[in-house]
Formats: sequence, structure tokens, C-alpha cells
Amino acid sequence: MNGTMTATGTAAVTLQVALVAAGAPLLAGLMRQVRALLEGRVGPGVTQPWRDLRKLLRKEAVTPAGTGPAFRLGPLVLVSTTAVVAALVPLASTTTPVSGSADLILVVALLALGTVALALAGLDTGTAFGGMGASREMTVAALVEPTILLAVFALSIPAGSTNLSAIVSGGIHDPVRLASPAGLLSTAALAVAVLAETGRLPVDNPATHLELTMVHEAMVLEYAGPDLALVELGSQMRLTVLLGLLASLSAPWGIATTASPAALVLALVLLAVKVALLGAALAAAEVFWAKLRLFRVPELLAGSFLLALLAVTASYFLTGE
Repeated sequence: MNGTMTATGTAAVTLQVALVAAGAPLLAGLMRQVRALLEGRVGPGVTQPWRDLRKLLRKEAVTPAGTGPAFRLGPLVLVSTTAVVAALVPLASTTTPVSGSADLILVVALLALGTVALALAGLDTGTAFGGMGASREMTVAALVEPTILLAVFALSIPAGSTNLSAIVSGGIHDPVRLASPAGLLSTAALAVAVLAETGRLPVDNPATHLELTMVHEAMVLEYAGPDLALVELGSQMRLTVLLGLLASLSAPWGIATTASPAALVLALVLLAVKVALLGAALAAAEVFWAKLRLFRVPELLAGSFLLALLAVTASYFLTGE
């Protein structure tokens, strides 16, 4: 029995990481296609991001003169940390060999490590755009990371643990807590944090190259070829993982809690459906959203931090009762 549980848990980790890596470009393509249709355009198709990555991989890598290890290692750190987060977060199963290590603080630290690596790469180029984008990115990260911590911590109080698998399992067995004031507030705060962490509207516009509005794009302007492909893939994987985390915490139904292969297959299918629905909803909302002025972004993030703080307070009161 233990051997079966270990084999199924290992398969769950492998498959969910593979699903995130392979599905992330498709999610980006789906979101672009939804926006195109709502704007009255035909759109390039859902598989266009995969074709873009293949084209970039065939090109020659170009390294700007004067750059050091930070520039070259930035894309690798971004992709590797996101892959580790995809393995730790209970996207498809709560019984995996790494479930005991899926701690909230560790996951947020890995996300922050990828952000810092990309910011250092932007600074390493020595360009005005790189420094500007890195400065803006770290300003956003300084407000986003505490919000993610507090939002998920509010959900961890009833579970009595900061382990994400324990939090998700608690939500599956006690769905009432998800509809409680603490659950709704933490979900709202986490949703805003996901928008900021992944550089989506209204915090950032991933489709722009205007110097006054760029945040993420300003840091990666000097990348080309395979390095740019890694940066794009890492960003797409981060969006997929964070949407999957949001779905797992707010709507954990369907996630496998046993070692059944059938339950794992169903969980993977439901994961793809939930993330696709969230991505399509986000893309549809972006059609009607305008990007906030840069100096208004901290106000939005401070508001989400306040929601997370209220969620923690409400969770303490409700747990105390």
C-alpha cells in the first residue's frame, strides 16, 4: 500500500509539473485569443506562444557586453524556481512525497527568489530601462509578497498549519470555511496579488513597450533567443501556477486526497479546466480594464494587503468561537 501511495504521489508531482510547463504557453495563447475575440479580431490561435518559443529557441543567444552571471542565470533561476513551486503546491493531489515540504513560507520565498533573480538580471545590463524595471518590480514585490503570505495565512489558521496540502485538505473536508468572511477576504486579496505578481492589468500591461508604463518588459528588453524563450516560459509558468494555487485554495474540489490513479487523472483534468476558466475570465476582464497610473499601483496593493489583514483578523475571531 505504501508503495502504491508513493508511486501515485510521485506520478502526481511529475504530471502536474509537466502539465504546468506544457500548458502554460497554451494558457497564454487562450488568454490572447479570448481578448482578440472580444475586441473583434481573429487572433493568432491558442498555440501561437508555443510557435513563438520554438522560433526563439532556434535563434542565437545574444549577451550584452559588460553583463555578468546575474544576466545569464536570471532566466534559469526564474524557470527552475517556478518548476519547484509547481511541484510543491497541491494542484492535483495532497498526498505526494513533497507534501510535507509544501510550506507557505517556502513557496513565497521561491517566488520571491525568481523575482529577485530577474531584477538583478535587469540591473546587470546597466541600461536605464533595466534599472527602471527592476526598481518598479521590487517595489511591487515588496507589497505583493506580504499580501500572499497573509492571505494564505488566514486560511491556514483553521487548518492549524501553514502547510499548503493541509490547508487544501481542510478546505475539501470543511467547505464552509471557504465561504466565511475570512475565506472570501483572503481570496479577494490573493486574486489582486496574483495580478500584480504576474504583471497583468491593471498593475502592468504585458503587451506594451511604452517606457513610462513598462515594469516586467523593461527588465527583459536585452534578452534574445533561447534566453528570451526561458524568460517567456518562466513568466507563463508563474501565471499558471499562481492561478492554480488560487483555484486550489478557493475551489479545491476535485483535488485527489487518496492514492487512486483515477482520482489523480480526474484532478489533473479539473485543474486544467479551472485554470483555463480563470485565465479566460481574466482575459475578458482585461478588455474592460485600463492600466493604473504607476503611482496608483501601491494604493491598490495596499488595499489588497488590508483585505488580507482583515482576513487574518476575521479568521482568528471565527476560530476562537
